[in-house]
Amino acid sequence: MENQKDTLNNRPPAKTRLIFQLEHESGGELKFNDRTKQTLEDSYYSGLNFRVGFQTQFQDSLKSIYNELYNYPIYGVGIYSSTFGQEHLGQPFALYGFVAIPIKPKVNSKWNFNYRIALGLSGRFNPYNEEDNPLNLIIGSKNNVFIDFGLQANYRLSRKFQVGAGIAFHHFSNGALALPNTGINLLPLSLSVSYTPTSKPFDYRKRAVPAMEETEELHFNYAFGFKQIDRDHDGQYFKSTLGAYYSKHFGYKWRLGAGMDAFYSASGNDEKIAGNKAGSFGALFSYGPAFYIDHVLNSRLYINGNVGVYLHRNKFNGESTPVYLRAGVRYKVYKDFFAGVSIKAHGGKADFIEWTTGYGFKLGKKRANPAGN
Repeated sequence: MENQKDTLNNRPPAKTRLIFQLEHESGGELKFNDRTKQTLEDSYYSGLNFRVGFQTQFQDSLKSIYNELYNYPIYGVGIYSSTFGQEHLGQPFALYGFVAIPIKPKVNSKWNFNYRIALGLSGRFNPYNEEDNPLNLIIGSKNNVFIDFGLQANYRLSRKFQVGAGIAFHHFSNGALALPNTGINLLPLSLSVSYTPTSKPFDYRKRAVPAMEETEELHFNYAFGFKQIDRDHDGQYFKSTLGAYYSKHFGYKWRLGAGMDAFYSASGNDEKIAGNKAGSFGALFSYGPAFYIDHVLNSRLYINGNVGVYLHRNKFNGESTPVYLRAGVRYKVYKDFFAGVSIKAHGGKADFIEWTTGYGFKLGKKRANPAGN
């Protein structure tokens, strides 16, 4: 993507717009199964978020086309703290990064809307323990991945203050690093107040964005993680992924393609897991083709997803369904070298958390495509 024209000419030096937000949320415990219903019985969720965001605008843009394509998004960090009112669940907190993308903003409107994507790490859960904490049947670790999607409406009280209301979806999971890992899913409603130190009116004006030359890429990635296979085996087994994918841009915001994944599971060496197949190539490895999609947020940051089908899999390694899924985030740390984290899953059940690194090769350019895609 760095080869694309990611700048607009005649822009003044970059500046930033600072935004502080305090949000309270409550309710919305999702209880999909008996374990969740039992663990969350008589509990009530309440949480606080404090966010600090940085936003660019027309006359002080960071010289990125993506700022204009996404209506000048807000990038930032947040601190989260919550309680369920139950000792066996703990009092979770989280640190996370987020991006909030304005929805059809208007320069002089008192109302504004945005959707939010956030990813972070949480702690202070009280995990399941057969002797010390048998009431928690859904979380087996103190630390978990925190995933957040939100939708928010704000009303401007003055040039510095606005109030808002919203709805969010939260998911806590350890990616089967420790069982149980049913996870916690929340759909809370929220109220917020935001403060911007500057009283300067926000400027959402845009210039014409040039068409993008579609680029074909071939990228290779390696990922690793750990997994507890079942409750009867306390040990964690090493897992890894090797992937090769071809993809091409469809406008600035999307990249689509296909490729292959090969997976290694160290649990295939354990006779207690793999039986008489233990140590064989077929017990250790699985593989299959997959569809590839990226939602590109800027020239370095993108959300990655895959839908794959096993040509060979092992149920005893936790590969429970013929189809596997992947969702995560990746960042180009230097030129075309990238790093990221994702959750590989089967249906709604996590397989393991993949810590990923890789490199992309640009193969060529295709015809220009309108920037609005």
